[in-house]
Amino acid sequence: MQAYLFPGQGNQFSGMGKDLFEKSRLARNYFKKANNILGFSISEVMFEGNAEEIKQTIYAQPAIFLHSYILVKTLGNNFRPTMVAGHSLGEISALTAIGSLDFESALKLISIRASLMQKVFETEETGMAVVMGLYDIIVQDVCSKIDGIVAPANYNAPKQVVISGGKKALKEACDKLRPGATDILSLPVSGAFHSPYMEPIIDDYRAAVEQTTFKTPKWPIYQNVTARPTTNIATIKKNLVNQLTHPVLWRQTIRHMIADGAKEFTEIGPGNFLRGLVHQINKNVTVKGIS
Repeated sequence: MQAYLFPGQGNQFSGMGKDLFEKSRLARNYFKKANNILGFSISEVMFEGNAEEIKQTIYAQPAIFLHSYILVKTLGNNFRPTMVAGHSLGEISALTAIGSLDFESALKLISIRASLMQKVFETEETGMAVVMGLYDIIVQDVCSKIDGIVAPANYNAPKQVVISGGKKALKEACDKLRPGATDILSLPVSGAFHSPYMEPIIDDYRAAVEQTTFKTPKWPIYQNVTARPTTNIATIKKNLVNQLTHPVLWRQTIRHMIADGAKEFTEIGPGNFLRGLVHQINKNVTVKGIS
């Protein structure tokens, strides 16, 4: 059974999508549509923006979605999933790929999502870091004892947990975790995703999700908040909103997909981050990518 995976923020890079634009008329049409929908030239940012510029949430999120979506469209009838999942932002890419959202609706929703998040990050000094080599319970325990907001945001792979929070609390947590960890790395994102810092934008994002038209997807999506499959529109919308303040259960998601029959995973979008995670979670499945 074939599973497709869609990456989230942090996988962006300067020049992303330029080769698609130059080689494919279909790609050029979608870049033009995206520029019109967003009201600015996302293609210019993707092709010519520096790493610091494209890291900004308002650019990174639509850029990653656009890259993934165009790749799906270039596959045509060769896109034959049995199930899908997306990491954070990638959940919207996955929903669009399986027909639950149309291109314009998805891009507008992502634009709202990114703008709301950007406003939070402009007023709060926050960040994220990946902790490697420690069990979940250790990371959870250390974070719970820090004075300030810091908490697990992504359970990515065995002994790989991303933590998210205020800069001071994040540094303190990293300092306490560092002696036992094999490595701790800051992530190239502009703020604390999947943390309580997102609570002030929940109502506005929920309103945007409710105003967006969803269709029953053609195939099940395994969502970040539950790690379980669904095709129910109400459940999909609820999980999309809850995702803002809840951790991404990626390791659990991949394990459930494998238990449900997934034999081959294909990552669609920039980078190869998700491929690496799947290999860490289970070395017995086939993993490839289209980037």
